[in-house]
Amino acid sequence: MATTPRSVDRALAILDAVADAPGPVGAKAIARRVGCSLSTVYHLLGPLTARGHLTRTPQGYAPGPRVPALHRSFQRHLRPALGVGELLPRLRRATGAQAYYTAYRGGLITVVDSTAPVTDTADPFSPGPELRAHATAHGKALLAGLPRPVRRRYLADHGMARFTDRTITAADRFEAELARVRGQGFAVSIGEADPAYTCLAVALPGPRADGTVHALSVSLETAEFRGRRGAIRSAVTRAATELAATL
Repeated sequence: MATTPRSVDRALAILDAVADAPGPVGAKAIARRVGCSLSTVYHLLGPLTARGHLTRTPQGYAPGPRVPALHRSFQRHLRPALGVGELLPRLRRATGAQAYYTAYRGGLITVVDSTAPVTDTADPFSPGPELRAHATAHGKALLAGLPRPVRRRYLADHGMARFTDRTITAADRFEAELARVRGQGFAVSIGEADPAYTCLAVALPGPRADGTVHALSVSLETAEFRGRRGAIRSAVTRAATELAATL
């Protein structure tokens, strides 16, 4: 297998195509999605499968057994607060909302862990890269804790796309929103990323020495949030305080 940047880019595109598919996907479908020849796809599928990044099933290609190990390694390198794995389910029970652990590192914001089942395709914040950070509570909480030049660079790199009629897309309004987040100690997004959902987040103390910032958040349907806003805010704040004590 050639190791030119183009072949690496295509191999990564294949991984993304398989990961984003709703189920196993055949080589011909992968070739169409990636935009290259079937022979090239087969050429790259071989080593990807041999290394365990993909697996071949009777229905097509699917993520392989190496993927969970990569995710665990990613979580380990983020150096999460001790006990977050046990705390998220407790926060879920306390609020009746799905709970999330998110992080900013190296110019990227990621949903690291979640209480939502992996089969829950309706969950608006599944683990992985967060591409709507300016429209989410966890994104606001994380960005509010960053130095202004770092925050500006992040927004310049990722933009401020409009997802709903409530999404903040103006830089000056967003800075005012982040000042409010810092003042009150928590962030809220009511229908800014998804019109049906509200999320609330609290950042942990940071940034750390390596520049990372972490946050806890929950999401639930907006109609339910409006009646329990105070209780939910208190539960997330208590959980964040508990985690901060382990840092």
